Formats: sequence, structure tokens, C-alpha cells
Amino acid sequence: MAILLSVTGFDPSRWWQALHEAAPERRIVVDASEAGGEPIDYAVVWKQPPGLLATLPELKAIFSLGAGVDHILADRELPAVPIVRIVADDLKERMSEYVVWRVLDHFRRGRAYRQQQAQKIWHERMQPAAREITVGIMGLGVLGIDAARKLQVLGFKVTGWSRGEKRVDGVETFAGSAGLGPFLAASDILVVLLPLTADTRGIIGEDLLARLKRDTPLGGPVLVNAGRGGLQDEAAILAALDEDRLMEASLDVFNAEPLPAESRLWSHPKVFVTPHAAALSDPDALAPIIMRQIAAHERGEALDNVVDRQAGY
Repeated sequence: MAILLSVTGFDPSRWWQALHEAAPERRIVVDASEAGGEPIDYAVVWKQPPGLLATLPELKAIFSLGAGVDHILADRELPAVPIVRIVADDLKERMSEYVVWRVLDHFRRGRAYRQQQAQKIWHERMQPAAREITVGIMGLGVLGIDAARKLQVLGFKVTGWSRGEKRVDGVETFAGSAGLGPFLAASDILVVLLPLTADTRGIIGEDLLARLKRDTPLGGPVLVNAGRGGLQDEAAILAALDEDRLMEASLDVFNAEPLPAESRLWSHPKVFVTPHAAALSDPDALAPIIMRQIAAHERGEALDNVVDRQAGY
């Protein structure tokens, strides 16, 4: 049995090494031709070449190297086998670190103090208490729930929105199109952790931004997007920032990645840019999880975290 490691956009050598160390008895190939006629039963992928997986007749399952699977579902020739997304403490903790960091930076006036430092201005700014701030989290999956819990520990009021009804201890939750308006109207800081699906593509657009709470203790609403770049209409975000309808934004993901040099987001004074680095997939942490799943599946056990293709996550 061979396992195909197929990635584009980065060097797969660290992943190959981690997968090999997690299961040295397994054959890991980065090109199907390397299998030497041995069937490829599993594929571990990130933005695999379109159509590649359909050429593997013995394929039993596809594993994503990240929390999202839109990069897999973009392939219109996928074979009818299970697609498995990564759910791991390492990814969850990294994402929560990012969310807490960006929420705290906006909340504690990081941009204003950096500007003051550059101008050598000594001026203390008024600071609301965390309990006065509502952080709204769009997307109450594993990542969103963990971020909510960590923000609660710091004293923030946390609300959440999801497509379907969900209950999270201590979090006021909203669901569906009927709940979106009230959720947005209560959010001082909006954190977006949604998967990218047909329903969510472009959701952070003019309509959503217009429905955000205006009179916030911070002086205006704040946006943090660490979900997917396809969720956001970047022209609408820039317009909202230019017109002071959005106070600040932290963006980790973009429609085109790397973010083109000509994008105004790079230099906009109200925008904090990170290069899709909120929750990096660590091969040493995630490869053993993938290989344990493969071993369990070979024993006839059910796969965990299988993607619902219709829902898109």
C-alpha cells in the first residue's frame, strides 16, 4: 500500500519526513509514478493538481493537510471516496492564540499606540473593560468554540453565529439568516472563522458590514478574518474602512495569496495583515493523527471528521 503526498505552493519534504516517521512501514510517494505499480490507497493533499485524484482507481480516502477542505472540493473530478479534514489540538490552539492576540490588540488600542510611539507622543487613551466588549464569532466549529472559551476567560462577552442551531456554554448563539442581523448588531469585534462554501463565499461584503454595530465602546466595529479569503469582498472592506464604517481590520486570508503587492490592504493604516499564518499546519503534530486514522481505517474502523460534501465542510 502506498500513500500519495500531493501539495502545491510549498516544499513537501517536511511533511514527507513527518509522515514517514509516524509510520515508517508505509510507503510515502510525492508522485504517483513513484509507486512502481503498487496501488495508492490514500492521498494526503493540499491544493493537489486538478484531476489527479481521479486517476487513482484504488483510492480509499483523501486527507486534507489543513482545517479547511475547499482546496480539495475545488477539484471537479474528485473520486467518490471520503474526504477527511484535520481536527487537532495543535491547530485549535494556534488559531485561538491568533484570535486572542488580534482581539486584544484592537481592544487595547494597539494601532493608536504604535502611531503615538512613531511620533513620540505620550498620551494615555481611554480604555473600556473587557466585560463591556462583545466579541461575535462567526463559525462555531471546533476552532470557533475554543476561541470563544479563551476570550471568555479574559472577561469578554462572547456571542456566536452558525448556519444551524448550536449551544455553547456561556455563549449567546444565533443561527441562520434570521439570526444574522441581531448577531451583527450586537458585535463590537467580529471574528470570522467560517469554512468557505457556496453559501459563505463573499459573505463579508457590503450588506454584512452595513449591519455591524456602529456605536461601540471602541469607537466603531472591528473585523478579524482568519477563516478563508474567499469569504471577503476586499473592495467592500476597504470602502468601509475609508468611510469610517469599520474602525479597523485584521486579515490573515485573502482572495489571492500571496496578497498582490498592488493591493491597498498592505498599506492601509487601519489594516493589520498576516500571511495566512493564523494556524500553521505543523507536520510533526498532524502527521501522526493522519497515520493513526489510516491505520484505523485499514482495521475496518470508521474515519473521524469526514466532510459532508453537500455542506462543504
